[in-house]
Amino acid sequence: MTSDYDDPRRPLLRAVRFGSIALVALTIVSLAVWGATRDLPGIWGVLIGAAIGGGFVLMTAASVLFTSSTNVATTGAVVLGSWLLKIVVLIIVLAIIRDMEFYDRMALLVTLVLALIVVLATEVWGVITARVTYVS
Repeated sequence: MTSDYDDPRRPLLRAVRFGSIALVALTIVSLAVWGATRDLPGIWGVLIGAAIGGGFVLMTAASVLFTSSTNVATTGAVVLGSWLLKIVVLIIVLAIIRDMEFYDRMALLVTLVLALIVVLATEVWGVITARVTYVS
């Protein structure tokens, strides 16, 4: 007899779900705060910061989940490759928007750092509180 707890992907699914919910909640709160204090540039800073910070962490969990049915070498290669790709994209995006003034730099920085912390913390919480079958 099998149960929902027999799926070894369950902790990863919970991590991605919890991280996504946390990112949406943080983005909404950040949009309200920075939009009220810095208007449209604050909103743009929040959107860019949330996309970079939250997307960076969520894509790592998603790549591990995507390769969960493969061998360890494939999972490692995909995770390493995705990190390399994310860093290259990050450098390109930051180089492009560096001299632009349509966004608030402080809103971007604060939201990016908070997104990294909050999404990573909720993903960890999702993994460590997942109930899975260890022995069948």
